[in-house]
Amino acid sequence: MKLVLKIAAIAVVAALAGCTDLKPLQAQVDDLKTQVGKLSSDVSANKASDDATTKSEAATAAANAKAAAAAQSTANQALAAAQAAQSGVDATNEKIDRMFKRSVSK
Repeated sequence: MKLVLKIAAIAVVAALAGCTDLKPLQAQVDDLKTQVGKLSSDVSANKASDDATTKSEAATAAANAKAAAAAQSTANQALAAAQAAQSGVDATNEKIDRMFKRSVSK
């Protein structure tokens, strides 16, 4: 937008001054057009790069979420196994206590 204003300002100055030699101004306008074209292609390339980065980050986040879910599942299985083992230990201790009480009472 600023570039368009600069070009318009140059054109107005040239028209008001009654300039008969427009070649230097035309060269500047051509240079500005070239710069605008380059900047447009740079912006397009940056946008494409940003889009690719966003997709990559989304894929990484999804993979991390999947890995976290798998880790949580494994942790839940380990907890269930530990609770079952603790129940077995508690039952064995109770049996030993009952056997000890019987042998002492005899």
